[in-house]
Amino acid sequence: QVQLVESGGGSVQAGGSLRLSCAPTGYTYSSHCMGWFRQAPGKEREGVASVDRDGSTNYATSVKGRFDISKDNAKNTLYLQMNSLIPEDTAMYFCASSFNPLCVFGGTWSDQNAYTYWGQGTQVTVSS
Repeated sequence: QVQLVESGGGSVQAGGSLRLSCAPTGYTYSSHCMGWFRQAPGKEREGVASVDRDGSTNYATSVKGRFDISKDNAKNTLYLQMNSLIPEDTAMYFCASSFNPLCVFGGTWSDQNAYTYWGQGTQVTVSS
């Protein structure tokens, strides 16, 4: 049974940093596109970042330059380093995995329908 387990969320002040981790079980993600998504209260879930089989990355405009997605294939773990956090980053963060090796789905990397497995989410709260 495939499970994606996120960890590392918490509460920080604006300007702080957090690192999220996602550890799949029953699944080796190194050959697949992986992504981070987030959903703020009252808003739709949106793509944050993705990394594909070859290490190519994509970022939402709102987090570019502040967030960094990476993976450790030896540990089978996906990370999201979040720096210079702002209150608008407050959301539930989810990791997700696609069967595709590349994060290209009809011209976009953030088509949620293209991601098959999802974690349960980890809460990030940024206070001003």
